[in-house]
Amino acid sequence: MKKLLICFCILFCSSIALVAQRGWEAGPWAGVSYYFGDLNTNYNLSKPNIAGGIATRFNFNKRLSIRFTGNYGKIEANDANSRNAFERARNLSFRSNIFDGSTGIEFNFLPYTHGSKDEFFTPYLYVGLSVFSFNPEAELNDTWHELRPLGTEGQFPGEEYYTVQAGLNYGIGIKVDVSTYWSLNFELSARQLFTDYLDDVSTVYPDRSDLLSQRGELAAALSDRSIQLPDVDTSQLGLPGTQRGNSANNDSFVFLKAGIMYYFGQLRCPQLN
Repeated sequence: MKKLLICFCILFCSSIALVAQRGWEAGPWAGVSYYFGDLNTNYNLSKPNIAGGIATRFNFNKRLSIRFTGNYGKIEANDANSRNAFERARNLSFRSNIFDGSTGIEFNFLPYTHGSKDEFFTPYLYVGLSVFSFNPEAELNDTWHELRPLGTEGQFPGEEYYTVQAGLNYGIGIKVDVSTYWSLNFELSARQLFTDYLDDVSTVYPDRSDLLSQRGELAAALSDRSIQLPDVDTSQLGLPGTQRGNSANNDSFVFLKAGIMYYFGQLRCPQLN
C-alpha cells in the first residue's frame, strides 16, 4: 500500500506539472528610458537613453503574480527639439538619473506554465506603486549645475521640492518560455508621478530681483533662458508670474525593457495523511 501511495503521488504530481506551479523567478533587464513632461509635451521619442535593472516575480498560479523591480534610467529633454515655437523660445533643458523601486500585481491574459509546450507564452499587464529618486541638472557655459538647490521658480530656501517621490507604475508585456527554467520578457513600463518637478519646471517665472537676492546670478540665469525667435512673441517670457510650465499635468517616464528570467520554483506533491 505504501508503494502504491508513493506511485500515486508521483503520478499526481506529474499530472499537475503543466497546470500548477508556484515560485520565484528573477533576472536582469536592459532597455531604454523616455521622459514626458513640460519639456517634452509632444512625446518626442527621438532621444532614448540607456536603462536597466533587476526584476523578481512570485507566481501564485498560472494567472497571477506579484512583482518587485529595481530600475535605473537616464532622462533628458531640450526645448530646442520642440515643435512648439513658444517652447523653443523658452529654451529650457535638463537631464537626470532615475533610481526606481517598484512593486505591483501582474495578470496573465493566457494560462502560463514554465516548461509547458502548450502554455509557454502569454501577454500580461500589471499595476502597482513606485518610489524613485531624481536630481535634475542643466548645462550653462559647459558646466552642469544641480537645479533644485537654485530654487529656479522662486522657492524659498528649505521649501524646494523633494527629490525622492512616488508614483503609480503600470505596464504591458509578453513573456515567452525558452525552457522550464528560463523565459524572455518584453515590456513597456510607465510611471505616472506625484510630482511635476522631474524637469525642474512646473509653474511660473519668479521675480528676477528676488531670485538674485536669495539665490544669486546662477539661479537667475538658469531660471530664465529665453531667447528671441523670428515671428514669435516672447514679450511675456521671463516676466514674474507668467507661465514657465504647466502644473496641471504631472511628469512621467517610461522604460522599454527586454529581460531574461530564471525560475526557482518547484512542483510539490500534495501532503498525504
